[in-house]
Amino acid sequence: MLALIIAWYALTALSLVYLVWDLTTNTPTGTVMKLAWFLVVAYTGPVGLAVYWFSCRKPKGVSHDDFIKDHWKQATGSLLHCVAGDATGIILSAAVVFHFGLSNGLDLIIEYLTAFVFGLLIFQALFMIKMYNGNYWLAVRKTFFAETVSMNCVMLGMFPAMLLLKKVFPDSDSPYQIEFWFVMSLATIAGMITAYPINSWMVKRGLKHGMMSAKPKSADAHAGHSAMPMQPPPAGHDSHQDMPMAHDHGSHEHGHEGHDMSKMGHDMPGMTEHSGHGSHEHAMPMEHSEPEMKHEYHGDMSDMKMDSGAGEHAHHSASLPLPHMLGVIVGTFALLFLAIWLTSLAVPIRF
Repeated sequence: MLALIIAWYALTALSLVYLVWDLTTNTPTGTVMKLAWFLVVAYTGPVGLAVYWFSCRKPKGVSHDDFIKDHWKQATGSLLHCVAGDATGIILSAAVVFHFGLSNGLDLIIEYLTAFVFGLLIFQALFMIKMYNGNYWLAVRKTFFAETVSMNCVMLGMFPAMLLLKKVFPDSDSPYQIEFWFVMSLATIAGMITAYPINSWMVKRGLKHGMMSAKPKSADAHAGHSAMPMQPPPAGHDSHQDMPMAHDHGSHEHGHEGHDMSKMGHDMPGMTEHSGHGSHEHAMPMEHSEPEMKHEYHGDMSDMKMDSGAGEHAHHSASLPLPHMLGVIVGTFALLFLAIWLTSLAVPIRF
């Protein structure tokens, strides 16, 4: 078994080398997404690289926008952003709480809270702050729903896998043992599988953005400040983008991953659906209800443009009523508790 684990991490190292080379020489994606891919491949090795190869890596002779426009690839982009933050929080927390000798039930609670805080406050809100004119707490509010349900579904796979695999690998409690990192790798893969459906659903509903392409620097320099007329998004474009965008030169990396889907209190205005008869008019309540939101950005995310086919399969309904949002959140918690309870039948959970 030790030889298998060593082989796994040798493949992981090779996967990371290839990933970095391809991201720097071939595939045009933004800085934060590059970080997400690096973390996920570091945690999931050749499995993560295979996901990258089929969902994001730019083939020769095909534009990246055309390659990533399929819905499942868009959903994978959303999934990667969530898994990178949540898995990082879980792994770091598990490495720390080991030193306190707590019961496995308390370990799970601390790991969940740490991962949620890390995913929401850092990988979601902090990395998106420029999209909210520097208003950090607005970014937190706008991403709360998406992070909560994504996190719960990641944990739906990770927690049972961690508990069951630790029974198979008794030394995997300690971060000083190679088995610990192997178990975390397999648990992250399980979390990716269980979190994909909810991310696919949110991308279809326009509640989260999907995979994106980076706009070439030369194009940005040429057109970044030109007085181009604002045009509505092309047919099939994901309607969850609040902000007017220059035709074919829209920019940002993370999208509005939670702010436009929500009606959670007065901080989360939604958007209306496309009007009928082929019209692409958008209601933009953000202009009135969120004056602090920028309608043009020139910050770190300005090298991004939305894939014109990113919302090809979306339902163009970028908001949920508050009762529906609460129902989804409660439903993901119920699934998580059920999974942990079933796992407890094989691996007792003590507090």
